[in-house]
Amino acid sequence: MTNRPFIIGIAGGSASGKSSVARAIIDKVGQNNIVHMCHDSYYKDRPHNGNNIEINYDHPNSLETDLMVQDLYKLVNGNTIYIPEYDYITHRRLSNKIPTILRPIILLEGILIYNDINLRNMCNIKIYVDTEADERLIRRIRRDTLERGRTPEDVIQQYSKFVKPMHNQFVEPTKNFADIIIPSGYNEASVNMVVNSLENVIKI
Repeated sequence: MTNRPFIIGIAGGSASGKSSVARAIIDKVGQNNIVHMCHDSYYKDRPHNGNNIEINYDHPNSLETDLMVQDLYKLVNGNTIYIPEYDYITHRRLSNKIPTILRPIILLEGILIYNDINLRNMCNIKIYVDTEADERLIRRIRRDTLERGRTPEDVIQQYSKFVKPMHNQFVEPTKNFADIIIPSGYNEASVNMVVNSLENVIKI
């Protein structure tokens, strides 16, 4: 293909506000101009699932990152890809996949995308959403109890056992790779700055 797509990365801790920033960018840029690839879609299938609080979703080995990298390269080269879907309740990949074609902008989202050198190097702009731990925990409790059928006690236990130590080991250090740091989740001024930089890309 003639024009390489413009690739944006959005990383940050669990429940930091990455999805809110991603949705705001997509809304402003337009759905037809952007492909949204979420690292969460590439969680490994767990056919023998156990208690969800015993699953470490925050370690790099929990994700099939190599597959995401392969899909990204295929997409950049103009090929249709099929993004998997993951069910947090059953811990399984769903049988259906989302057919995805190339658009001028690709948005990569996930807590660990900058942990992988291939994904990191593919990004033209790297954003890190930097939200304090207490606020992230509150948001996570709210999200997981409302959307994933978990109890507050389970969420806190999983946070203490996996989320917090993995964040400190694998996520927080990648903030050093960021071109833009957005404090406390969604920030309209920061989002507008990113969108303004994409205007010429969209025209192309």
